[in-house]
Amino acid sequence: MSGISYYTKDVLEQLKAELHKMKTVDRTAASRAIAEAREKGDLRENAEYDAAKEAQGLLEAKISRLEGELSNARAMDESTIDTSKASILTKVTVTNLNTKKQVTYHLVSEKEADLKVGKISVNSPIGKGLLGRQIGEIAEVNVPAGVIKFKVEKITA
Repeated sequence: MSGISYYTKDVLEQLKAELHKMKTVDRTAASRAIAEAREKGDLRENAEYDAAKEAQGLLEAKISRLEGELSNARAMDESTIDTSKASILTKVTVTNLNTKKQVTYHLVSEKEADLKVGKISVNSPIGKGLLGRQIGEIAEVNVPAGVIKFKVEKITA
């Protein structure tokens, strides 16, 4: 990852806890599984050993990826968010000018995105199209179905 990722304090703590669990609990379990498989004999024909080594490699890759994410992670204080324009952690109410439907999107990081509850990633097409927009502005968003025009109605924290 190259850029800085912004998270709420809760999500950042969850990521740190997940990393801690992988390093302490999961790593120990993977080592134990390798040791148990090694005791079962010839390693050249030991599928259990191969599977345990592969699982350990996948775990180490996950740990490395998460460490990289956390090294570029920043916690944002939701009370200091500027609501004069759409930015990460703001809630943006927009009107789809094609359908006249109004919807509110909560702009969040990729880790927090959940469309079912209205949280969209700032890296999604709609998220990118809304970033930096102010109330009253029209955002033209390129989506797979074509171009959608949104009018920004309200921005809150």
